[in-house]
Amino acid sequence: MQTVFEKPKSLVDVAMHYCPGCTHGIIHRLVAETMDELDIAGKTVGVASVGCSVCAYNYFECDMVQAPHGRAPAVATGLKRANPDSVVFTYQGDGDLAAIGTAETVHSATRGENITVIFVNNAIYGMTGGQMAPTSLPNMVTQTTPYGRDVKTAGYPVRVCEMLSTLTGTAYAERVAVDSVKNVLAAKKAIKKAFQNQLDKKGFSIVEVISSCPTNWGMEPVKALEWLRENMIPYYPLGVYKDTDREAQK
Repeated sequence: MQTVFEKPKSLVDVAMHYCPGCTHGIIHRLVAETMDELDIAGKTVGVASVGCSVCAYNYFECDMVQAPHGRAPAVATGLKRANPDSVVFTYQGDGDLAAIGTAETVHSATRGENITVIFVNNAIYGMTGGQMAPTSLPNMVTQTTPYGRDVKTAGYPVRVCEMLSTLTGTAYAERVAVDSVKNVLAAKKAIKKAFQNQLDKKGFSIVEVISSCPTNWGMEPVKALEWLRENMIPYYPLGVYKDTDREAQK
């Protein structure tokens, strides 16, 4: 009988620690499938961030490094410069990348570092109990904004892809989601392109993945995906924000 679906070889066959309904597992699979299809697992180094993804090094069949909170792009820069032939990616949440790691993210992009960044945006601090994140929506209720995020005092959410797309060093920035089969397939295509860009030495590539956090949103998994579609995607529109390949073709 022909096998039509199986675990990617670049994904370790162990139970993940993520909460039921969490979309980190889907994103892990897409990264692993990409490594399989490009046949790069043997020369890939992943950089795990601090947050819910802190144990990502348990799940990928490639070399992994644990970075201090927010410093994954800086660590990835060192790894890539020391070993230019390796494939280096970071796996970061919104608290890690867009809060404590904002400087590392922006300056890695503006330098055009030839790395791949996988950015998981679920609009909340997940691991530490559900506090407001830089990406939490206006009026969004969190542990630290029980009456909703007040933009007068907390400011507005950070739109990472829009911000990084203004930098010359950014080669590719796309926002995707994993709430439906159609969007998962689009996310896979974007992640694969971000890795291929690195192989082609095109520079800094980031894929932002709009994701759910049923536990800290206080919702069942299905309801969380519905909330994501109704609230997050309108505020964070999906699509390509920068692609130097497209610009070169104009």
